[in-house]
Amino acid sequence: MFSLAPGIGFVDLRFSSPPIATGVYTDAAGVVLIDPGPTSCLEKLRHTLADHSISLTDVRAVLLTHVHLDHAGAAGTIVQENPNIEVYVHERGARHVIDPSKLVESATRLWGPMMGTLWGAVLPVPAPNVQILRGGEQIRLGQRQFEVAYTPGHASHHVSYFDRGSGVAWVGDTAGIRIGQTRFVRPPTPPPDIDVEAWTESVARIRAWQPQTIFITHFGPFQPVAEHLEEFEKTLKAMAELVRQSLDGGQSDDERFEHFREEFERYIRSQVSEDEAAAYGRVEDMVFSWQGLARYWRKRETAPTSG
Repeated sequence: MFSLAPGIGFVDLRFSSPPIATGVYTDAAGVVLIDPGPTSCLEKLRHTLADHSISLTDVRAVLLTHVHLDHAGAAGTIVQENPNIEVYVHERGARHVIDPSKLVESATRLWGPMMGTLWGAVLPVPAPNVQILRGGEQIRLGQRQFEVAYTPGHASHHVSYFDRGSGVAWVGDTAGIRIGQTRFVRPPTPPPDIDVEAWTESVARIRAWQPQTIFITHFGPFQPVAEHLEEFEKTLKAMAELVRQSLDGGQSDDERFEHFREEFERYIRSQVSEDEAAAYGRVEDMVFSWQGLARYWRKRETAPTSG
């Protein structure tokens, strides 16, 4: 387990691409997990915690930034092992934690036969264990107090957490994907909830916290925060514009995606080395990125105007 501050660390779940990290907070009152990851990585989490004399029976709470399987898939399995755990999640995501059938159905359309290998079992969390968030709450867990902000954009039910005492903000996917120490930050834009305007407002909420360290699930802690967020917003704007341009004309969606892929790969290579570009340019991720932003633009085109 890697250390962020006294009593605060994270676990590399050894998920191949993009990598996944789970936040871990410990004190005498128990353990808090932030985005525990998928069940397919639970043994790695379990073994790493055991190396630090921690077991799942020590866990008091699980804080979810959102319910996507790479962040929250293991929550039900963890609660099954320790029924005393409280799971904190935004109100729009709570029903999918209590009954994950629609979430699994949607993910299966994307991943097909790879579902089990990638994510493992997705078990329900009993409703009494679920604590509903709306944003603006203060969660007292042990000696720490976590501030909650509603941070949609990547997902309509996304929240972020801030521990003012350590200066660490756990922001899930709101501040993108960053691999290694490259400056480049890639926004994850899968369907169906992408909202660029809401995302920009969410980044402003994170800035207002003035965190010393920003922790993203994909992957790990970064400083300086201002530079990271500026890079993220720059790339989000560039990606959104490339997808908008791809929708012009009478091409098929396959042709539109190819146009976007070529242009965005060129953009990535202008920011990082060829080896680093390969880590950011997986074709299946490119497909999901285009689909999410294309849906965003098409919704804007069909939205009724006021006045």
